[in-house]
Amino acid sequence: MNFTTLLTITLCFGLIGGIARAQPGVTYTGTEGPGLGKRIVFLSGDEEYRSEEGLPMLAKVLALRHGFTCTVLFAINPADGTIDPNNQTNIPGMAALDNADLCVLQWRFRELPDADMKHFVDYLQRGNPIIGLRTATHAFAYARNPRSPYAKYDWQNQDWPGGFGRQVLGETWVNHHGDHGKQSTRGIINTALQTHPILRGVTEIWGPTDVYGVAHLPRDAAVLVWGQVLQGMRPTDPPLAGPKNDPMMPLVWVRDYAWENGRTSKIVTTTMGAATDLESAGLRRLLVNACYWAVGLGDAIPAAANVDYVGQYQPTPFGFGKFKHGVKPADWQ
Repeated sequence: MNFTTLLTITLCFGLIGGIARAQPGVTYTGTEGPGLGKRIVFLSGDEEYRSEEGLPMLAKVLALRHGFTCTVLFAINPADGTIDPNNQTNIPGMAALDNADLCVLQWRFRELPDADMKHFVDYLQRGNPIIGLRTATHAFAYARNPRSPYAKYDWQNQDWPGGFGRQVLGETWVNHHGDHGKQSTRGIINTALQTHPILRGVTEIWGPTDVYGVAHLPRDAAVLVWGQVLQGMRPTDPPLAGPKNDPMMPLVWVRDYAWENGRTSKIVTTTMGAATDLESAGLRRLLVNACYWAVGLGDAIPAAANVDYVGQYQPTPFGFGKFKHGVKPADWQ
């Protein structure tokens, strides 16, 4: 056994030992790397794209490979403590945001109790950054409590048009621009911005999810990657001919959002992000780079960040009702 292998095994055992067992969710504590001292909170909770699988994998990479301390929170069935993406109102541990440097969000149609939601809103209004994946554009739906002080975050809000998604991230839910489940996505890097730190070392990006429609992107958003609709579900499939790719839809963009209190948050949004999309090393590298950039470590982004999995990663295909039943947060150790 060589030294590199021994070191990797040692770090893996250290990582497992660093998991917080007394807190909701699961925490992976990095031991070395540029991210030391920076805390990232991952918020999983969607019914279709297996964020409860993809986000723990990404958190492990950022902890073990790059030194960040990463906490992943889950939608939980309160009756038995298992992960239940269909539960839209119960995500224990939101207080973890009180000391976070970055939030990575992948919710869909959530409506948390006001006391829990307050941690999220307070985090943002301190001018902290956020990275939104896939369904984060329509993260909130306030059908149960339309008089909540946070009801304006609803994806269909009219007074704050498009709610949190459009106002903060840059877009709310519009449509499936590609044919969902039949046409996959190739990421095309915007050559005008190819030197942006988030794109450092990023080459091929492909995922089996389809391109989302984007119709209201604000002028201050800088598109880093465009979404090319492919004819089929393989990365080697050719692009679809016709108007679906002329022009292409934004796939990854960045912007700043200024809050009413004068503070500004860095925003990174991508309409990719299914657990199966994250099998793309290019997408993982882009997201790892985005975490560095969002917390002010853009100069420390490696030429080709290590995005190798920590352990095995075999994500469940996307689809409603396909999540693994009986899994608890501790099982992600």
